[in-house]
Amino acid sequence: MEHILWADDEIELLRPYMIFLENKGYQVTSTNNGNDAIELCTLNHYDIVFLDEQMPGLSGIETLQEIKTIRPELPVVMITKSEEENIMEQAIGKNIADYLIKPVNPNQILLCLKKHIHQSNIIKAETTKTYQEEFSDISYMIDTASTMEEFMAIHRTLVHWELKLQDIDSSMKDILQQQRQQANSAFFKYISKNYADWFLPDTLLLGNTKEDRPLLSPEIFKKVLFPLLDSGEKVFFIVIDNFRYDQWKTIQPLISEFFTIEEERLYSSILPTATQYARNAIFSGLMPLQIQQMSPELWIDEDEDESKNLNEKQLIKNHLDRYRKRYDFSYFKINESDFCERVTKQIKSLKTPLNIVVINFVDMLSHSRTDSKMMHELCNNEAAYRSLTHSWFKHSPTYNLLKQVAQQGYKLVLTTDHGTIRVKEATMIIGDKNTNTNLRYKVGKALNSSEKNILHVTNPKQIGLPTPNVSSSYMFCSGTNFFTYPNNFNYYAQFYADTFQHGGISLEEMIIPLVTLKSKGNNEENK
Repeated sequence: MEHILWADDEIELLRPYMIFLENKGYQVTSTNNGNDAIELCTLNHYDIVFLDEQMPGLSGIETLQEIKTIRPELPVVMITKSEEENIMEQAIGKNIADYLIKPVNPNQILLCLKKHIHQSNIIKAETTKTYQEEFSDISYMIDTASTMEEFMAIHRTLVHWELKLQDIDSSMKDILQQQRQQANSAFFKYISKNYADWFLPDTLLLGNTKEDRPLLSPEIFKKVLFPLLDSGEKVFFIVIDNFRYDQWKTIQPLISEFFTIEEERLYSSILPTATQYARNAIFSGLMPLQIQQMSPELWIDEDEDESKNLNEKQLIKNHLDRYRKRYDFSYFKINESDFCERVTKQIKSLKTPLNIVVINFVDMLSHSRTDSKMMHELCNNEAAYRSLTHSWFKHSPTYNLLKQVAQQGYKLVLTTDHGTIRVKEATMIIGDKNTNTNLRYKVGKALNSSEKNILHVTNPKQIGLPTPNVSSSYMFCSGTNFFTYPNNFNYYAQFYADTFQHGGISLEEMIIPLVTLKSKGNNEENK
């Protein structure tokens, strides 16, 4: 039974309210002064306090302050005859839960109780009920999906419910996870059947006749950035490495403080869903094989020891030159907070119409979770991974960087090169000694695996991928699988299980956010 404390100097006049609440199952304790209310809060547990603002002796505002000192988490509802703005501001400043103007009616009081005592249970029950009602519709969407647009809609829907259910202790979360697995299984079959058809085999240019082909990594400059620049916009293009759609939805409210969303779309990363391939494709406007053929000095093969993204600035320049776009641009790759702060200070003085920033924190978070036991505990599931991303963004220099971008009136295009997935099941694979180390895809000679749910591409040129050797092929994992070798199989299967990886085929890795945002301007809220 919920226990209410009600303090009002005319408490006897409120006896009908108390009878009403007692008939609804509440226990009500009353007092006619602030001092007694403070003492009662010291001695007893209450679920909520109704507090009259205009009491003789200790005022409602003063009583509120003392109660919050004793029980800062206790919701207090201020009730007053006054509608003066300064009194409302004082009460709000003292962290009241709600504010009611006399005369109040019993239903207002009941609504307050539902809002501040029962809200979580009501939300849980209603959310669970609504998901149960939509379960069959989602299952039907998965069973009948046959286009990329339909799979994008499925991914949006699943992320919506993952966010809604993440803080609710409900068996529905397990059912939702099963639907996610079913969706990824259907998506893998779709990609296996259709991915190669997105490309013209003779030129490896992106085909324009395939109606179902989504926007792909090499097209972002051509179809998103160039139109903005050609229309005279000043553009900031920010690529957050390894950034999933659900992570975007998690930080969206923070970004909305100083940007309005003009367009939120999903696009598809190319395969492999790894930085070397997908991000180089974004910046070059080319498929990886085209980069190797047209600028061999800028492509670094899997078996080479150099960093795979050393040439991004030159790839961008070549891309602009190829389309005869004479736009000056700046380029920053941010790996640490100090450098991000230095970049933020430079924004006011930038004169370039196109400014490109790569932010690697989320990628580092993903890898550190694999390598660090402490990070593994902090991110033990997707909800925790999202929460840590939100906390990072809110308290990081990246937040201030975007705020400064907004204050300078830039159009912001925010995206990523690929997503990531929490892997669970180990899949045995055999390959030569030069096979790459990525857990979600392999490229090498004589690749072999008995697992059925693997996409084996024996002609990589067909999907625009280079090969270290003439006989090299690619293998891509599906769902939550990851590759391990026969040697020490059980050890590595256990070591990498439940870590976030990328490179393979899943909704989380391939279907990723691409958002165009407009600055709200250099107003006081953004300062």
